[in-house]
Amino acid sequence: MTNEQNDAPRRASSTVRLLGYLGPYKRYVGLAYVAMLLGTGLNLLVPQIIAWAIDYGVSQGQASTLIAAGALIMGIALVRGVLGFVQRYYGEWLTNRVAYDLRNEFYNAVQYQPFAFHDQSHTGDLMSRATSDISESERFAGIGLMDLTATLLLMVGVIVAMMLESVPLALLAMIPLPILLFTTVRFGITIEPMFKRIQEQMGTLSNVMQESLTGIHVVKAFAREPHELDKFDRENNEWFSRRQGLIRKWANNWPFMTFLIMLSIFFLLWFAGPSALRGDITVGSLFALISYVLMLNSPVQRLGFLVNLAATAGASATRVFEIIDLPQEVVDRADALALTAPRGDVKFEHVSFSYRDGLHVLADVDFHAKPGDKIALIGPTGSGKTTITNLLPRFYDATSGQILVDDHDVRELQLKSLRGHIGIVLQEPFLFSQTVRENIAYGRTDASMEDIVAAAKVARAHEFILELEEGYDTRVGERGVTLSGGQKQRIAIARALLADPRILILDDSTSSVDTETEHLIQEALGELMMGRTTFIIAQRLLTLKHADCILVVQDGRIAERGTHEELLANDGLYRQIYDLQLKDQEEFVALQSQMAASAGG
Repeated sequence: MTNEQNDAPRRASSTVRLLGYLGPYKRYVGLAYVAMLLGTGLNLLVPQIIAWAIDYGVSQGQASTLIAAGALIMGIALVRGVLGFVQRYYGEWLTNRVAYDLRNEFYNAVQYQPFAFHDQSHTGDLMSRATSDISESERFAGIGLMDLTATLLLMVGVIVAMMLESVPLALLAMIPLPILLFTTVRFGITIEPMFKRIQEQMGTLSNVMQESLTGIHVVKAFAREPHELDKFDRENNEWFSRRQGLIRKWANNWPFMTFLIMLSIFFLLWFAGPSALRGDITVGSLFALISYVLMLNSPVQRLGFLVNLAATAGASATRVFEIIDLPQEVVDRADALALTAPRGDVKFEHVSFSYRDGLHVLADVDFHAKPGDKIALIGPTGSGKTTITNLLPRFYDATSGQILVDDHDVRELQLKSLRGHIGIVLQEPFLFSQTVRENIAYGRTDASMEDIVAAAKVARAHEFILELEEGYDTRVGERGVTLSGGQKQRIAIARALLADPRILILDDSTSSVDTETEHLIQEALGELMMGRTTFIIAQRLLTLKHADCILVVQDGRIAERGTHEELLANDGLYRQIYDLQLKDQEEFVALQSQMAASAGG
């Protein structure tokens, strides 16, 4: 059995689940489907009225019959117009409401996924699922399902009406119908996996575009525009190739469906025509039979489209539900406690951590940070420093051991209350394409302008913000592209300061500023860190020297711990790092101090 066959039940269940989104709107569903049923029934009356007009109006020369038939058809048209409006309006309303609900649920699922999910996911693919896949799903759940139901009911109604006219002739006209239905069903089964491959390729294409646009500065710096164009063309050509295969399959089936309908009319004219001439059946009955067959033409051809729509909806809904159904690895327990008025006492007790793929990152990390302590973490790249700080706010959960905040295991605390007392400045600051004021107040939207300015002053951002075109109301570009690295870092620091956290995490937060700016920020942070437990990941000596405890991390373990002076005296890994990386910094700082003293003298 192929993978595509194995996926078929899953896609079918996804389609059923998709239709469940109509559940909260039963009243609108009822209105739309009642209008559709009445409209379909009125359509079936039209050939009977025309047959009556031919047999009793044209044949017998009764003008009143023709007028009455015309009036009836006009009345049906008016009623059908009203019913068509109700059907179309509520059908489209349901379509867009399902999209609204599904998109909200998808976005919520993405927002509450842990860091591990976002580490492995491609933004372009997620965007494709949120836009293209949901659009394909919504079309079927609303108006598509209604049209499919109307088409099937019309086909059944036409068959019943033909049988009432003449059973032998109806059976004769329906000879091609089983072949037609088989062709339509086979068509739907064939194109569903084809469409899934198209949607997957659209996700790849979106990811290539998103990555290229995000890194446009690097692309231009290395003059790699031709390379990016080639890469995009290659993926775009693959998408077109897959789409072309679907078009070819559609083109091969559509004319055959039309041919089968015409074959039914041929059978009626060939065999029923002589009967009408002999008077065995009326001309009106023959016309009604032909009208019913022609009435099948559009629905049957549309049936192929609707089967395609159902197939694509199943494939697209599967991709959307794949994300919605992902478990949230970090969730609150039912009896989780709220962290109120924390002291900032943090303990790591024999903590180990590894990713799902078995990659071990931390092993037996054990330390105690008392309230107000400044803990610095230093070590080679990839040693696990950032992972240690990521475990504290539960961006990941420890594989073994426990992390305590005020003697509470972090897994026993409500996630929102825990993170509400932890301020973080990430190594790569991210700013939203909003105003400077909104970016600073992102973690505390109710902050006053005075509080925002005070935080900016402490972060040494106030001066350069005032120099911007509109000051605090200046909109920064996407990802803060209109600001320098140091400016973005200082706004990120102000954002953390405004939240007034009890525990502060600075992940190499002064790496993007010059020495002078770093000195100013360190002075401000010195005031901020008073009474707060602070974890500092840094490679700058100025940060490390004043820490209460320095943890030297190597290969996921704490290799050494102590103050700057103690670790230098140990002549271990810290001493090696100091001699290789930090000694020059100390000499440079000493030289700056001498020059300043000389200038002052």
